[in-house]
Amino acid sequence: MIALLEAHRAGLLGRRNWLPNLIAGVVVGVVALPLAMAFAIASGAKPEQGLYTAIVAGLAVSIFGGSRLQIAGPTGAFIVILSGVTAKYGIAGLQLATLMAGFILLLFGLTRMGAVIKFIPDPVIVGFTAGIAVIIWTGQWPDFFGLPAAQGAHFHEKLWHMLESFPQWHPATTGIAVLSLLLVLYGPRIPGLKRVPGPLLAMVAATAIQAIFQFDGVTTIGSAFGGIPQGLPTFALPEITASRLIELIGPAFTIAILGAIESLLSAVVADGMAGTRHNANQELVGQGIANMVTPLFGGFAATGALARTATNVRNGGTSPLAGIAHAVFLLLVLLLLAPLAADIPLPALAAILFVVAWNMSEARHFLRMARRAPRADVVILLVTFALTVFADLVVAVNIGVILATLHFLRRMSSSVAVTAQGSQELKKEFGHRGFTDLPPGLLVYALEGPFFFGAAENFERTLSNIHADPRVLIIRLKWVPFIDITGLQTLEEVIGSLHKRGVLVKLSGANERVSEKLDRAGIVDLVGREHVHPAFDEALASATALIASGASLRPPARPQ
Repeated sequence: MIALLEAHRAGLLGRRNWLPNLIAGVVVGVVALPLAMAFAIASGAKPEQGLYTAIVAGLAVSIFGGSRLQIAGPTGAFIVILSGVTAKYGIAGLQLATLMAGFILLLFGLTRMGAVIKFIPDPVIVGFTAGIAVIIWTGQWPDFFGLPAAQGAHFHEKLWHMLESFPQWHPATTGIAVLSLLLVLYGPRIPGLKRVPGPLLAMVAATAIQAIFQFDGVTTIGSAFGGIPQGLPTFALPEITASRLIELIGPAFTIAILGAIESLLSAVVADGMAGTRHNANQELVGQGIANMVTPLFGGFAATGALARTATNVRNGGTSPLAGIAHAVFLLLVLLLLAPLAADIPLPALAAILFVVAWNMSEARHFLRMARRAPRADVVILLVTFALTVFADLVVAVNIGVILATLHFLRRMSSSVAVTAQGSQELKKEFGHRGFTDLPPGLLVYALEGPFFFGAAENFERTLSNIHADPRVLIIRLKWVPFIDITGLQTLEEVIGSLHKRGVLVKLSGANERVSEKLDRAGIVDLVGREHVHPAFDEALASATALIASGASLRPPARPQ
């Protein structure tokens, strides 16, 4: 509820702001009307369930979310996941998975995971989004061209079946679809229709044509679903069993992750357009509440809708009042105009989804990234895209993130330097203090960068290749921001090996966090507390005095 409270503090809930937000909410509701039904049908649900989702989720996110401009509802990105869940578990399974995803999103928000979600690399997001767009586009061919339903378990099988069935295309269905597509794209350019959203114009025109001419073979909402019930959605709890919860945990987690990514991306875009600032964790809380409540009223998974949120901003929306108005508008449409939906042709909704798929694909951005990005990022982009299309979205995102993580670790490990510092280097740093030369028998190595598992091998290899054993070796840790357990174990092994060779090791310059970890890991006792120095000049003075004394330098006995 942070966005609502902030809007109140900013004076955006005052009467003078009611009209602009009401107008923006109605415009967004007009845009959402055909999209909600189209997304529902493509997800394997009934068209009215798309409206229920837009109403309930839109209201919940506007009240409890962390972005004052966010518009929530069913989105195209969910189609691939939701249609698969519906096909395998039925609409009841989809609603239970949505309820579970809501709990997961709520947990993400309460544990402050909002910032972590943003770390998913751009090539992964662009890759799976473009892959989803391809699947949505091809998945609408049967409704667009009047083809038989696609057969096959995998994308290439369905695609081949549709290509083989193209001679069976239905002229009237295709004609309505093409006209709808043209109206979606170019309708607002018609004089006098500039402010009418293309999807609504296409849906109304196609519905009027079908209602007048009643073309045989053109599938409508009435012939496919029996129309849309007029009235409020009813409250019903989904059937919850332990076995059902276990088998749906995978789909629920996928819905939650994708919902978190899309809602936060939408909130970021809204911030960029309006100069606002959203609260990522509260937004996840709002999305969680929305997905917990929506399936109780006949809906399914929802998230922040980028296109509708952008429409809200462009039409003057400044507060959650616009999102609430959008939900109320859709509710009034459901109560007053539901019987008119029976003649809405499915090819018109397919045409709308064609445009949605194209916008989702961000084809120009995809191609520009493929041409200009570093080679490793291009590989991640293409692998994620290919796996999304030909395998599975979950597999694609997991492998994409793993590849991106491995690539990041490789770059991080190569950025960690282990360098020998001779008299020349040290004169540049300490010449003003009277430093002249390192005494014979003293070596200094500096470690620069995070000492984690990716850099441990480089450190071990460098120090094990010291050809002439010194009497004293100083390891400078001044430029090590943190150290992990692998780094600690490697440091322990290297120091133990040097001790066996009769080399006295000193550590210097470690920051407070690293010093604490060295002490807890027993490395301070291993080198001897008298050989751990907060500053390098202290370590240098101590080592120089020890060498000058001519005494036999014995490394400390290894602690038991």
